[in-house]
Amino acid sequence: RSGSVLRKGVVLRYQAIQRCRSLFPIRLMCRCLKVSASGYYAWASRPLSSRAMVNQHLLSRIREIHDDSGGMIGSPRMHEDLAAEGTSTSLNRVARLMAKHGIQGWPRKKRGRMGRASSRPQGIQNHLQRDFSALEPDTKWVTDITEISTQEGKLYLCVVLDLFSKLIVGWSMHHRQDRQMVIRAVQMAVWQRQGETPVILHSDRGTQFTSGDYQRYLGSNRLVSSMSAVGHCGDNAACEGFFGMLKRERVHHRRYRTQDEARADLFEYIERFHNPRMRRRVAAQDQKLLAVL
Repeated sequence: RSGSVLRKGVVLRYQAIQRCRSLFPIRLMCRCLKVSASGYYAWASRPLSSRAMVNQHLLSRIREIHDDSGGMIGSPRMHEDLAAEGTSTSLNRVARLMAKHGIQGWPRKKRGRMGRASSRPQGIQNHLQRDFSALEPDTKWVTDITEISTQEGKLYLCVVLDLFSKLIVGWSMHHRQDRQMVIRAVQMAVWQRQGETPVILHSDRGTQFTSGDYQRYLGSNRLVSSMSAVGHCGDNAACEGFFGMLKRERVHHRRYRTQDEARADLFEYIERFHNPRMRRRVAAQDQKLLAVL
């Protein structure tokens, strides 16, 4: 046992020399750390083990994904992305590699709840009942509004999220959180819908969603209105989860001077980062299903 500990200590010193070889002479570092130069060169010339080679390849891909995300992704979502690509590895291994090489995401920030709630229109029910699973696209959508702070004032973002693919199928931004902004987001989702089958569209009881214009638009486009109970934010957890991710990964690390700057950055996050990422996951899931069949 003592021999194993001693050997590990020598390897750690070899690794320190390897990291600093571009800064100091190797033989000088060997003398300072009391290891032989020949021993170091013999260790450095050995081929990597199969596990070390896998870790090296995995670390390279982790760095690429982390850079693509703007440095926002932590180990849980990194593990999800790797799994979506077909890379079989454990969450602990991903977390260990990221911690060892100083790769980390941004921590969560607590946020308050915004908006006013009103009474649910007659005949409208909670059709989801917190079942956020969907077997097909364009069968269950959720929608909500969040606010983004800028130096010009608040900008409001409304999104429509498909529970099957987690794609943002509709979105709209405005400096007022009115019903027209919400209707524009739903219109975008309707324009992209495949087929004419009814879709459940779930929201909270904000005045924008209970308005007559909004409810009439849903009725004329084969959308089944579903609403949360008062004070039950968990009834719309899927949309809340997206907003939390958006702010954790992007908004909390930006300082928007103008509303146009915020609009451009939110567009880039939704259409060039989030949606392509979700499409890759769906494609990977389809490939796995075809392989099973």
